[in-house]
Amino acid sequence: MHHKLNHLFIPLLLISVSLAQFAEVSVTIDDRLIKENDRQAVRLLGDEIRRFYSTSLWDDDYADLGLPLHIQLIFQGTAPKAGETIFLAQLLVSNGSDQRYFDKTVQFPYAAGSSLMFNPGMFEPLPSLLTYYGYLILAGEADTYELNGGNKFYEISRELSLRGATSDYSKGWSDRSRTVDELSSNYGLRKVRLAYYYGRDLFASGELDQSLEQFKNLIDGLAEVFKRLGRDYYTGIFMTAHAQELTKMLSMLGQKQILADLIQLDHDNHEIYQAAYDDL
Repeated sequence: MHHKLNHLFIPLLLISVSLAQFAEVSVTIDDRLIKENDRQAVRLLGDEIRRFYSTSLWDDDYADLGLPLHIQLIFQGTAPKAGETIFLAQLLVSNGSDQRYFDKTVQFPYAAGSSLMFNPGMFEPLPSLLTYYGYLILAGEADTYELNGGNKFYEISRELSLRGATSDYSKGWSDRSRTVDELSSNYGLRKVRLAYYYGRDLFASGELDQSLEQFKNLIDGLAEVFKRLGRDYYTGIFMTAHAQELTKMLSMLGQKQILADLIQLDHDNHEIYQAAYDDL
């Protein structure tokens, strides 16, 4: 059984108790570049973002993931628009490991005491932005359960980005639409995600031949990425997060050929693979 599938078969009683897709949500806000009265307006925004992510039910099937989530919001300034204060910012969203997204063109209206409502079917500048990135993280996670398992989450992010691109707050949403398209169509990386986690869990349970097959699938996925995209940013983030552990398993399996393939296909981490290759 794949590494996390047992999470999907939990009693309905537990679902009512533990709904959190995101359980460890940390939010850092840098407000040094905005005026004092604007700082006061967003003083409680970090708590509101934490509540937004940790109390919303993002998907019934993946109800108990308890994923870590790290949000960094860096304010760049403000601008008036139709009687509202528009906050301009940059945003970094990460799962603390193998997914990281940086957005440099964030804009949204916000007033002190405002609540962020989770409603993927409706566009609101800040809640929709947070929802967009939440579903990107969930898509990458779902891809570790089954091949292309994140399709439905990518589709929600895509729909939000298309709504955003035609809204009064359209800045950045065309780029976000392209990001979804790049991630969802990167089938090599999506193959790598599943193969790594499945292979790791098979290795841990002593099913070494089966784990080796998955690590070969990982190489196939990397070769697909390399052939189509060359050095891909998101694939690089994933591989860098796991290069040490992957190398350790391959060394224990005596897999010199796979290490040689990694040296060619994952240049960012080639020194790690080379050192292990030389030791075999």
